[in-house]
Amino acid sequence: MFKNIAIIGDGGMGTVLGMLLVNKGIAARIWGYDRRQLEQIAKNRENKKFLPGYKLPEGLQFEHDDKRAMSGAALIVSAVPCQFMRQIWNRLKEHVPEGVPIVSVAKGIENDTLLRPTEILAEILQCDQDNRLAVLSGPTIADELARKLPATACSASRDESLASKIQHTFSDKTGWFRVYTNTDVVGVELAGAMKNVIAIAAGIIDGTEAGDNAKAALLTRGLAEIKRLGIAMGARPQTFSGLTGLGDLVTTCISPTGRNRSFGERIGKGQTVEHARDATESVVEGITTCESVIALAERYGVEMPITQAVYEVLFENKPVRTAIADLMKRRLKAE
Repeated sequence: MFKNIAIIGDGGMGTVLGMLLVNKGIAARIWGYDRRQLEQIAKNRENKKFLPGYKLPEGLQFEHDDKRAMSGAALIVSAVPCQFMRQIWNRLKEHVPEGVPIVSVAKGIENDTLLRPTEILAEILQCDQDNRLAVLSGPTIADELARKLPATACSASRDESLASKIQHTFSDKTGWFRVYTNTDVVGVELAGAMKNVIAIAAGIIDGTEAGDNAKAALLTRGLAEIKRLGIAMGARPQTFSGLTGLGDLVTTCISPTGRNRSFGERIGKGQTVEHARDATESVVEGITTCESVIALAERYGVEMPITQAVYEVLFENKPVRTAIADLMKRRLKAE
């Protein structure tokens, strides 16, 4: 178990993980790129922008200085949205302690490079992915974690001992938060990224009031195309039936507070993409991830009709009703 942890990123997930760790008696401090915002969180003992309504424990520390934030840390949590990771970690890389492992909680695929979060970290820090990088992912809505509602996640690393140490570090001893382990980093990261695209589609279904039958079909066929691309990229099939695959997909597609689903719902109700995005406080990762997934699908020759439909609605101004109709009229085939 790690006893001194630096969290890079003061969003909802970074904040709630800091709360969890401190409540376990583990030293944790949060770094944020916006010094003024970080000081407000520390002063108010509340993250009013990303996790409003929850008092932060007094033991949770905040540090805006790049070097001091990671000094003495035994583990670093990367809680920076995927599309901002390169900028942030290029700034911080000279201060990362030698050999300290990093666990990413970001869910996305970088545009242009098409790299997953751990691949971005490995490239910037020039470190070994096998024994220094890990992923913590699963159906983990920050608001529910803050309320200590029963939840599960998965610690994934090619180094089983690192995955196990992260598992014991974050699992809560009272039993409300349970962490499993996995060695399929590729599958865990891909599933976590691609489910956000399907969640946008689920929100569109909700916004158009297309019904529960349509939503069930969307989740089922959406998972099928996530799995197809994942296997083509070297992931294990069973990962997509687990917590980081099916589990995370279901949560993201049904949660009323999920930002990707909520963004899609606004589009389904007739808002433009721009207005729907502006109405969302946090980063809607599924928008940029959709572009990356389409590029990966083309690279690996994988058919992803739902993702393609979402792309056409978001980036080609295709009417929602037309996109749904076109999906339903595709050539009939076996499941």
